[in-house]
Amino acid sequence: MHNFTPTAIQLVDYYDDGEHARHFNFRLLAEPEAASQGIAHHWQHVKAGQFFMLCVPSVGEAPFTFTQAPDETGHFRALVRRMGSVTSALFELEAGQILGARGPFGKGWPMNGIADKRVLVVGGGCGLAPLVSVVNQLIDQQNYTQLTVVYGARNRMVQMLNPERERWQHIIPVYNMIEDGTTNGDDNEYIGTPVDIMPTVLNSFGELPEVALLAGPEAMMYSMAEYLVAFGLSDHSIYLSIERRMHCAVGTCGHCYLKNKYACTDGPTFRWDELQQYMVQGTG
Repeated sequence: MHNFTPTAIQLVDYYDDGEHARHFNFRLLAEPEAASQGIAHHWQHVKAGQFFMLCVPSVGEAPFTFTQAPDETGHFRALVRRMGSVTSALFELEAGQILGARGPFGKGWPMNGIADKRVLVVGGGCGLAPLVSVVNQLIDQQNYTQLTVVYGARNRMVQMLNPERERWQHIIPVYNMIEDGTTNGDDNEYIGTPVDIMPTVLNSFGELPEVALLAGPEAMMYSMAEYLVAFGLSDHSIYLSIERRMHCAVGTCGHCYLKNKYACTDGPTFRWDELQQYMVQGTG
């Protein structure tokens, strides 16, 4: 039987990070029986790319990816865009209030297959959030041969995860794509979409990337995956993070059904060659 009782968490603080978006810092509150041992065991082994269910009491639950996994003190972070009743209620809360969380859930990025490789990371809009922890892990552990990030947004106002991208651009190549052309003249800002800059990005690798990680609007990810395969990458080396309405997060409610698979338990990260076999394109 699945346990749907959330773990108590505290809203520590937050800051605005893009239009109608905030980056939240939460803290797991140790359960009485685990207080002497720190945070619960299952929260200590979050993998990059996994997600959790955030519970706002009397309102409901919604899934969010970890931008920072729980540390030894139980602090973790998530980017949240204001979209529905749960996120709207969350945006009205003040620091210090108690919420609930269930998780971690899903399959993360294949970190063992990424280490010491030439890695291309492509994110669009708030879809960059599932990629933050993997980029930070690769940078902090310095276990990559080459690492490049391409980030696309409709305009500069909706760009998210600004502190993260600012940090990365001093360490690795970061291409910030602005679709409507409202760039500010920075060296790493370009007009267009991630696909538009891809010839330049791929040529900068010298040899083809060995792994590509994609997250964002599905149309963007599909176009990018098809482009990369046409350019010469194997569809076995491309991974996508799929967003769905995950209500239960344990594969019982069917809201995230993907033709014989569930995004919550079999994903949210899928290999491109496998995803094409059971993907029903649309919103699920």
